[in-house]
Amino acid sequence: MFGLSPTELMIVFVVFILLFGAKRLPEIAKGLGRGLKEFRSELKSLNEPLTKE
Repeated sequence: MFGLSPTELMIVFVVFILLFGAKRLPEIAKGLGRGLKEFRSELKSLNEPLTKE
């Protein structure tokens, strides 16, 4: 995944916890998920006219 080993992923996770705190991480993940969902729906709506032709 992204060319990172499991050890590197754990280090990144620990840095996120130190920067944002354990209480803020779920809020950040939820916001990121909502943004990604909206982005995908917009991409889908842009591709619909292209696939109909």
